[in-house]
Amino acid sequence: MSNAGKNLRYLRKLRGWTQEEFANKLKIKRSLVGAYEEERAEPRLEVMEVVCNIFKLSLEDLLFKDLAEPQGASYLEKRRQLKMASEVTQISFVPVKAAAGYMTGYADPEFLDELNTFTLPMLAPGQYRAFEIIGDSMLPTPSGSVIVGEKVEDLEEVKNSNTYVVLSKNDGVVYKRIMKNNRLRNKLTLISDNPQYEPYNVSTEDVLEVWKAVYIMQKANTTPRWDVNQLAGMVNNLQEQVSTLKRKLN
Repeated sequence: MSNAGKNLRYLRKLRGWTQEEFANKLKIKRSLVGAYEEERAEPRLEVMEVVCNIFKLSLEDLLFKDLAEPQGASYLEKRRQLKMASEVTQISFVPVKAAAGYMTGYADPEFLDELNTFTLPMLAPGQYRAFEIIGDSMLPTPSGSVIVGEKVEDLEEVKNSNTYVVLSKNDGVVYKRIMKNNRLRNKLTLISDNPQYEPYNVSTEDVLEVWKAVYIMQKANTTPRWDVNQLAGMVNNLQEQVSTLKRKLN
């Protein structure tokens, strides 16, 4: 079997495209992109020709080379190739005032085009979005912080206890830690860092988007100060919640 499927996945991620965006450029269904990348099907010749045209590759290289590991290339040469092949990642910013509209426009290119964008040079290739959070449920991350998240394509990629921005039908945009329930595969438990807020479950069927938090941006000198009594109360509350969660998960 050729390397075409593996190379398609590598090239798509190099440009930071979703499978849907890549499918649109190739004028095929998204499900076909998934089948090619998972090597359940071999890309058609006309599809590979379009890919070669986009990335300035020969058909032989696409089929038989492992593009993720250029043969004989030094570290610096690989870095140059990545910089030349990749595009500057534009990060769309969803402020609180746009959160309600984002519920209906998250998949609408026209709505997304109206959002302000910015770039961060330290980001690896991928699809990113930034969300402003309001409230104290994720303290010590203060209200008004901006969470830069990387798109999670499959809920199976979600890691327990990591922080994510979750867009769901019932709750809109929230920033929480996620715990997966081994017994209830169709439920995700969302947990606040501030233990004064109780964890709650959401159905995976109601989840529209998940973005893994990779950077937190906040104004200087906005981190709240805690006194000893507050911290002791939070620790006790957190221990009780952890014990409750363990009983539920087991």
